[in-house]
Amino acid sequence: MSSSTRPLPDLTGRLAVVTGASDGLGRVIAGRLAGAGADVVLPVRNQEKGETAAAGIRRDAPGVTVRVARLDLASLESVTALVDQLTADGRPIDILVNNAGVMTPPQRTETDDGFELQFGTNHLAHVALTLGVLPLLRDGEARVVQQTSIAARQAAIAWDDLNGERGYSAMTYYQQSKLACALFGFELQRRSDEHGWGLISTVAHPGVSPTNLFGAQPAMGRQRDMLGKRAIGLAARVGIVGSVPSAAEPAVLAVTDPDARGGEFYGPKRLLGGPAVRIDPWKPMRNRADARRLWDTSIELLDGYVPNPE
Repeated sequence: MSSSTRPLPDLTGRLAVVTGASDGLGRVIAGRLAGAGADVVLPVRNQEKGETAAAGIRRDAPGVTVRVARLDLASLESVTALVDQLTADGRPIDILVNNAGVMTPPQRTETDDGFELQFGTNHLAHVALTLGVLPLLRDGEARVVQQTSIAARQAAIAWDDLNGERGYSAMTYYQQSKLACALFGFELQRRSDEHGWGLISTVAHPGVSPTNLFGAQPAMGRQRDMLGKRAIGLAARVGIVGSVPSAAEPAVLAVTDPDARGGEFYGPKRLLGGPAVRIDPWKPMRNRADARRLWDTSIELLDGYVPNPE
């Protein structure tokens, strides 16, 4: 179970939706699931990159259906359009990997809907997507995984300033957004158990790997690679941190492990990298009161975009 090259169960006939699959971890996750027979939907912001990724997946996994869909997580209107498209298709969703994200814009930036970019993109948009397609997830008795980060280990929710309007640090609000992802994933399982939704909701973290999160991101104002990108690339080559393929494996394991139970946490065996295993949730993730409060607050913030599933 801990091998990064372990075979996956047969996923033929299953439908997987993987956000952020145009490159990096999401591209590897989608490719791994397709290689096991799953049909995949790649919701992406950059259509050209998405089509390139889809072509590569089709080449590596002939016979599966790979579809690119439009999704800009910085726009709830775009999230709603994807929800409407998937709902109109009517096909049950068996796997949902909420993987896409942004990290540390150089200046405080807002989504189209006025939320701090990292909280709005990494957390709120994925809440809107997940709850928007909840009927399809229930029909598929789905596996749902939220991708968090080692940044969440020392994180807290700034309840009195969720949007960073009174005091903003890019890393602090990245930490908040990734803790929010984890708290939502664990609370989704508790709500599923309470209401009989039939989901298996888990959380995963990839450790550290040389992904494009550390690269230039002109769309959010970063014109150059982050200073640490080269060092992380070198560390990956000597095994200090993970490679992109190995860093994708915790999320893959979370949605394919036959023994997975809802509310579990997956990551590399070592904090920064290594084989994918089940691990203990970090302390900030275990705060059930914060998880409940975040769920209710998120529903309020998303009023008009998602119905309260309860």
